[in-house]
Amino acid sequence: MRRVTPRQPDAEPRVPGQARIRLGSALRAGSDRTVAGLYAITLLLVGFGLIMVLSSSSITSYLDDQGFFGGFWRQASFAIIGLPLMLIAAAMPVGFWKRWAWVLLGVGIVLQLLVFTPLGVEVYGNRNWIQIGGFGAQPSEALKLALVIWIGAVLLKKEPLLGQMRHEIIPVIVPGAVLVLGLVLLGRDLGTVLIMAGLVIGAMYFAGISGKTLGVIALGGALAVVFFVVTSPNRMQRLFGHASGNEDYSGLGWQPLHGLWALAGGGFFGVGLGGSKAKWSWLPAADNDYIFAIIGEELGLIGALLVIALFVALAVLLLRVISRARDRFGKAVVGGILVWIVGQAFVNIGVVIGVFPVLGVPLPLISAGGTALIACLVAIGVVISIARDGALYQEELQHAHGRKQR
Repeated sequence: MRRVTPRQPDAEPRVPGQARIRLGSALRAGSDRTVAGLYAITLLLVGFGLIMVLSSSSITSYLDDQGFFGGFWRQASFAIIGLPLMLIAAAMPVGFWKRWAWVLLGVGIVLQLLVFTPLGVEVYGNRNWIQIGGFGAQPSEALKLALVIWIGAVLLKKEPLLGQMRHEIIPVIVPGAVLVLGLVLLGRDLGTVLIMAGLVIGAMYFAGISGKTLGVIALGGALAVVFFVVTSPNRMQRLFGHASGNEDYSGLGWQPLHGLWALAGGGFFGVGLGGSKAKWSWLPAADNDYIFAIIGEELGLIGALLVIALFVALAVLLLRVISRARDRFGKAVVGGILVWIVGQAFVNIGVVIGVFPVLGVPLPLISAGGTALIACLVAIGVVISIARDGALYQEELQHAHGRKQR
């Protein structure tokens, strides 16, 4: 591996308000196996997702007068936007994310507030989208990334005070996370709120926050979830419907039952790519929340296990980045992104196979959805930025250890 002269990541001169972007250095960092693995798995998931979006959306796209390739081209266009943004984020020095954390959170909150203006639209009962002309976006996806970067920056700044519960909770939980999650919950999107809550706890756990504080936060979160479930007739119906095996075939049980039947119909080897019967208007959200059911039907158990294996491999790489991170900021940010992307993937899969009630969260990097895809790709870029800095930090430690031995 090419030897790198040790230096502090922020030691080079900077022009105020201007970041130094080196795409070449981000690509050359692929010589580090962890970074190369992150690029490889991300590209595999996105490529696989495009294939499955093409297959699962072809019928509904045709019925919507968009042609068989309408959904695919839309998702591909978002991938074309997201992949360069990932490279740009990967090329950023870690100090950039630390310096701009508060600004990113502020922008994310402002975007989320737009859902309560005339630009906001309601989708499946959740007001969590904005529509500007023909362009639609889900601000909460960008807010996830802004929130986890902000948490990392705050915990690093307050590092000397950590260990005291009030400093571990303020301002990360109160008012930070409470405000952000509250704004998303005002749009009635409990599924996204649960993922964001897991992201917050994951960031704090990997940042080394005390178990007592985490326990208090988890208990408070659990009580809040119970409250918002029992006070919503729709959520209670879904919960009881799931507990009873989704017997209401013509109502709330339609989607989960058809998802299970699609999985069962795939068997071990599947019916073949493009051969799904469920996508012929039998399975709502076939290209989005229930795309894993189409994967299982067309590619069988082998295809489903391949997807699970890719997310497990991604989790292993993210844990390696955490272990090599320079400081608490890197550990918190990557830990939160780990819970966000990998955790959400297994929640989505759990919903499709009937372990969890329907929550309305997509399969990251695979499901159709432009905002979610771009946000996840930029998040991976941030992880790679931290991984590159972590590799440099490990080299610095090795050089320092070698000098001591001499």
